[in-house]
Amino acid sequence: MISRDDAKSVLGAVTTLRDRVADAELPLDIPGVAAGRATRDSLLKQLDDYVIPRLRSLDAPLLAVVGGSTGAGKSTLVNSIVDAQVSRSGVLRPTTTTPVLVHHPKDERWFLDDRILPGLSRVTGAVTGDDGAGSLRLVPSSSLPPGMALLDAPDIDSVVSANRALAGQLLAAADLWLFVTTAARYADAVPWDLLRQASERGTAVAIVLDRVPPEAMADIRGHLASMLREQGLSTAPIFGIPEATLTPEGRLPEADVARLRSWLSALASDARARAVIVKQTLDGALGSLEERTASLVGSAHEQAAAVSALRDAAELSYRDALHHVEHGMTDGTLLRGEVLARWQEYVGTGEFFKQVESTVAKVRDRITAAVKGTPPPAGDLGEALQSGVAALIQSQGQGAAATVVRQWRMLPGGDSVLQAHSGMAKTSPQFTEAVERLVRDWQGELLDLVRSEGKDRRTTARIAAYGLNGIGVILMLVVFAHTGGLIGAEVGIAGGTAVLAQKVLEAIFGDQAVRDMAARARTRLLERVRDLYAAEQLRYDAALEGVTIQQDRAERLADAAAAVKAVR
Repeated sequence: MISRDDAKSVLGAVTTLRDRVADAELPLDIPGVAAGRATRDSLLKQLDDYVIPRLRSLDAPLLAVVGGSTGAGKSTLVNSIVDAQVSRSGVLRPTTTTPVLVHHPKDERWFLDDRILPGLSRVTGAVTGDDGAGSLRLVPSSSLPPGMALLDAPDIDSVVSANRALAGQLLAAADLWLFVTTAARYADAVPWDLLRQASERGTAVAIVLDRVPPEAMADIRGHLASMLREQGLSTAPIFGIPEATLTPEGRLPEADVARLRSWLSALASDARARAVIVKQTLDGALGSLEERTASLVGSAHEQAAAVSALRDAAELSYRDALHHVEHGMTDGTLLRGEVLARWQEYVGTGEFFKQVESTVAKVRDRITAAVKGTPPPAGDLGEALQSGVAALIQSQGQGAAATVVRQWRMLPGGDSVLQAHSGMAKTSPQFTEAVERLVRDWQGELLDLVRSEGKDRRTTARIAAYGLNGIGVILMLVVFAHTGGLIGAEVGIAGGTAVLAQKVLEAIFGDQAVRDMAARARTRLLERVRDLYAAEQLRYDAALEGVTIQQDRAERLADAAAAVKAVR
């Protein structure tokens, strides 16, 4: 038997493992997640219902769970063993919906609290009807020796899925499986699936072969023994119960259950024998943790990869949007249409669009003269530029949001996240206002830049003569004055625009200063747009916060499993 000191060290490692398993929530609906969640749930239940309680209480009574298929006679068998009506039996299925735990009165303290099966509420006293879901009925019986408890579980193949799940949970909480089958159904697939699990996990098993025609007992028993050997359960004892008429009290004839009752009594009264059973099942449960945890680690890694892919898709979409804004700022497209029309009005020549080459010199002279005289109004041109910049930022932001949603719908887990967060295909409600504020604030920076560059008296006078706002608008033109995105006559027009705007600023600040100002202004605008898009991207990061599976969480789970293996 495992020593108390060893049990203490194993308990510490197992408790840590239990916490790591609970952390691996697998919230994303990705392919294969159902199997991962089932593994996680079964691990948690076995750790909570059996491994941890047993390590904490090595001296607790041995728990034998009576399980089997529908109609195998489990409740009748339990009633017959204790010679009392402790569990409901009958022809209606399912008969056992609330599990019944029968114990000696002296052992009551081991089962009243949540030492084992903490998720089930305890019910005692007279049976008044259905005890309700999630209940465990405790029944004391002096017919059962101290040191042994019998738990009548629901059918493993019940038509009620909750009963099937509960049956599996109870079997995982057992020190010993008392598996009941019949001569007609002992080779069925469902029981053998569970028996294979018992073999793989080293669980102690005893088989009750019920309702066997007396003349076929030897043949059926021999065949069953052969099947058990093939599954690694050769040491499992088989108790054959012949087909017989029940007593008036609905129990099996005494002679038919005498051998089984005697075996259970001997087991209960022999501390060493009980310790052997407990050690076998506990060692088997601990040994099964490594492979099952490895499977869960794999599922956690898959979740981490899915979350990372979703986050990367959002980041790439907004990075592309920023790139398109940068390209749109430097390819000349902001100078087409309305801006060109306002520039024509600003320089004051109606022939500007018709005779660019012949009028450039005249227009330049007019602008240069304006530096020494009254500046023309810059409001309409500034508004056109402002609207163009805002429209570019707005359209790329909206495109990024739509792209994220489109990409997420194609990625594992993306659909379920989107269903939980509405409105993700559009920009945030405050986005338009934020764009307008961004452009206004940036224009304010441009004016500050002009003031900073025009510190000497001569330059200040020229700026004052032309107008601070006018110089700011012309600087905006220079920032956006590249012709890569224009076609046809627009190339020449935009080229003329750039030349004229450049000349005006060079006349005031000098050519190098103009280049530096334009570069700084362009950089600041991109920085502001980057911050704005980052704030928009946070919506998608926030949607993933609830499903984030950190990579190191899976690693911690693997480390915890390794720690359990090391101390076993």
